[in-house]
Amino acid sequence: MITDKDIRSLFASVLERIQNPDLREKVVKTWLLACERGGWANVDELKNMPFTLLTKTHGVSFIQHTLAVTEGAFGLARAQEAAYAKLPYKIDYDRLLAGGLLHDVGKLVETEKDGAGGYRKSRAGACLRHPISGTALAVEAGIRDDTVLNTIACHAKEGEGAPKCLETVLIHQADFATFDPLVMMEKGNLIQ
Repeated sequence: MITDKDIRSLFASVLERIQNPDLREKVVKTWLLACERGGWANVDELKNMPFTLLTKTHGVSFIQHTLAVTEGAFGLARAQEAAYAKLPYKIDYDRLLAGGLLHDVGKLVETEKDGAGGYRKSRAGACLRHPISGTALAVEAGIRDDTVLNTIACHAKEGEGAPKCLETVLIHQADFATFDPLVMMEKGNLIQ
């Protein structure tokens, strides 16, 4: 069984930067709900789960991807703060960090082990993609901030054309910056 301590250990470097203790606790609770609903038994299973079923991941795990996207979005925000003489909008770092950690949490119910050492889309995943199931899990965990929910619901194609908070845009860009190169590699379109 995956515990509160396990989730805190996996994401300690990010969780400690979320200033709002209530939001921090609800991020952890969302992860615990997702692990339980998806039937994930231990941290090693999380560390071995690929972050996508849509292309070869070349060993990039779900946990590594979650951290890369979160830190990538954080880096994009910091770069703007450093480069712009006057930032034209406010960056909410709690929203950014929580959204980064939660953007793909629905994949824990969207993906399952296939019994042969691999992974497949679950029945739940066939019915609802991870932005939707992840948003529902976050609401169930007590997250009521619509902008945090926006970072989960609108970070992928479900958000195309929808209004987005700044943090959703940053998470979306970081997410696709980690996904697109792998797809391009598979198609022979990534120049190296």
